[in-house]
Amino acid sequence: MNKDYIIENLKKQILNADVDLETKKIGRVIEVGDGVAKIIGLDEAMMSEMIKFESTDGKDSDVYGVIMNLEEGNVGAIVIGNIEKVREGDTAVSLGKVLSVPASEKMIGRVINPIGEAIDGKDAFEVTETYPIEKIAPGVITRAGVNEPVQTGIKALDAMIPVGRGQRELIIGDRQTGKTAIAIDAIINQKGQDMICIYVAIGQKKSKIAQIVKKLEEHNAMKHTIVIVAGASDPVAYSFIAPYAGCTIGEYFMDQGKDVLIVFDDLSKHAVSYRQISLLLKRPPGREAYPGDVFYLHSRLLERAAKLNKDYGNGSMTALPIIETQAGDLSAYIPTNVISITDGQIFLEADLFYQGIKPAINVGLSVSRVGSSAQTKAIKKVAGKVKLELAQFRELEAFTKFGSELDEQTQQKINRGFRTREILKQDQYSPLSMEEQVVSMWSLNNGYFDNVEVNCIRKIETDLLKYFKDVGSDILKELSKKKDFDEALEKKIKKIVEDFKGTIESESDEK
Repeated sequence: MNKDYIIENLKKQILNADVDLETKKIGRVIEVGDGVAKIIGLDEAMMSEMIKFESTDGKDSDVYGVIMNLEEGNVGAIVIGNIEKVREGDTAVSLGKVLSVPASEKMIGRVINPIGEAIDGKDAFEVTETYPIEKIAPGVITRAGVNEPVQTGIKALDAMIPVGRGQRELIIGDRQTGKTAIAIDAIINQKGQDMICIYVAIGQKKSKIAQIVKKLEEHNAMKHTIVIVAGASDPVAYSFIAPYAGCTIGEYFMDQGKDVLIVFDDLSKHAVSYRQISLLLKRPPGREAYPGDVFYLHSRLLERAAKLNKDYGNGSMTALPIIETQAGDLSAYIPTNVISITDGQIFLEADLFYQGIKPAINVGLSVSRVGSSAQTKAIKKVAGKVKLELAQFRELEAFTKFGSELDEQTQQKINRGFRTREILKQDQYSPLSMEEQVVSMWSLNNGYFDNVEVNCIRKIETDLLKYFKDVGSDILKELSKKKDFDEALEKKIKKIVEDFKGTIESESDEK
């Protein structure tokens, strides 16, 4: 058999061979540890690109990474998953796409990790659609004004520091002052409000997260809530990507024209996780050892909260980021950064908390830059007076400590101030509907609590609202429907409040 014939035959076999050509961009791990890996050979890699690690024996390790550093001769990546499966010499395959997470309606009511896997022990769910975790925030043309309220069910917030759909309202304060409690109450109050809630736990203890999930289930709030968990014992990469993953899932629903409330608990731990990653990747440290782009870390996240206009589906995403302060220091690096990004802040003060004023909101330092445009007309009518009286009381309260003689008008303002502060106190897991808040504050404004002892006010208020539900349920329904009250409806409210006052007085006379 001649040589030419053999060559010709081999050519035919090669041309006719049914082979799928596959090209891969492959690198090699040269250094790994503390959740980060250094890789050579991925010269064409892009920022935030996903890579997959394959072990030296050719086995698929199911561990992914995200490229964070582009250096001359090598790239730095964070490892998502079990870092122990990645070793020096392993292969890193470039996937040619940025990190994406699955998004689906099947996630509602579930506890998941930042890469979209169920971790609540229930059946796994299949999701085909994925969204990139990094996305440019909606522009000015696509946005609408923030003019619809997010009813938190907390009187002090809905009356004085309203949160609107599409707003970013920061919850800030020292540890153990009730920051998470406010966020959880807001989630519980969205029951029946046609709003999907996402709670992102960043660097929290698993036991604390389990308690929160249990409370949400007890109050029937998990039916409209997704819980995303990056626990304290999880890889640092989970804490870094968790808020972006939550935001991406929120955008999936916002793009469908739905309203979303997302809680980031908390962004202080998120900044710490980013600092850890940056220092391990040998990025130069700046103030408080945070990298120079730590502001951009949170601004590109929170800017994604928006109220879209009708041409873009009319959906909204409201963000409630949480920041923990040290000894009430609002001027620290991360607090000042996030305050400047958000549309207002709810400042919880430790001193008020220890005095038994819960929620411990410092009305002087708290602000909502959206203001009364995010309130219903009914709340607006009763809240203005409450806010004014509380501000006057804060100025005059110092005089009460001197025990000096005060004129009648000043004494009256102080007495009303004590009652206003008492009525704004509220127990955890007991949010009030908009119409109940209106009745409570209308009664306060019109002097029906003036003769009640301060320590009895909360009991009397509870009894009043119970009496309203029994006798004036139709009035509450009308208030809920109209979201406003005219002279006729106000007369009906007045009659029931006076009837209730009459029953209270007759009971006290009998005693």
